[in-house]
Amino acid sequence: MRSYLNRKKRVQTFMYLVLILAAVWTLFPFYWTFVTSLKESAEIGAKPISYWPRLLTVENYVQAWKTGGFSGYFRNSLKVALISTFFTVMLSAMDGYALARFQFKGKTFFLLLLLCTQFFPTAMLIIPLFKIYNGAHLINNHWSLILTYTVFHIPFNAALMRSFISGISPSLEEAAMVDGCGRFQAVIHVLFPLLLPGIAAVAAYSFISCWNEYLYALMFVSSDSKYTIPVGLSMTIGEYSINYGQLCAGSMIALIPIILLFMYVQKYMVSGLGAGAIKG
Repeated sequence: MRSYLNRKKRVQTFMYLVLILAAVWTLFPFYWTFVTSLKESAEIGAKPISYWPRLLTVENYVQAWKTGGFSGYFRNSLKVALISTFFTVMLSAMDGYALARFQFKGKTFFLLLLLCTQFFPTAMLIIPLFKIYNGAHLINNHWSLILTYTVFHIPFNAALMRSFISGISPSLEEAAMVDGCGRFQAVIHVLFPLLLPGIAAVAAYSFISCWNEYLYALMFVSSDSKYTIPVGLSMTIGEYSINYGQLCAGSMIALIPIILLFMYVQKYMVSGLGAGAIKG
């Protein structure tokens, strides 16, 4: 018994060491970005390398926000991500409800087709989408990004919402309708509060995907005043030099909404993603 406990303890110790090393490996780039954003320009490229600023400064943040254009990039990303997330959640919930509650011919095939759309590389659709948006005069317009992000995120999120809704008994809505509610009222007052974990999971996934998307934002928007944060960050990389201070400061600014979002929805995310994975 003692040898078994010792062996078990060694295995646990080894697993903890592996997890700690993995955490350090994952978090060190974030630490290095944060530290670099607080260094003066002369210290960033100095030798030997310093792992903590000799003199703390927020000048990189001030320059990135005021003269680097990150205030505008931040507003553009927030606008595109919030509107796209709103439409994605609303339409995905409607699709998921229809797939979960109604029976119709070809339902299984439609769901399979919906999921198969996720197999296509997004890069292969750039040229046809560009031609469509150019004909509709939506190039260099944020609506081209909003439409693209919404349409691309609906299939996966609709299937996810279907799983959430399938895990809730339809008898709750039926009881509300017996008491005089219409279907829409039953969905809003009975189903919607129970779907909050699923809605939070879908909203968080959609927002993060929109916030981080780079390729379409680069292809469909050409004005500096309309760039989103990923494109704005790439603009700090010049042909002959890289402004590492502003690049790192802009990267940390870009992390703020994601961190705040996770702080707010983490309790819903765990239960929501777990429910979506095992139900339906």
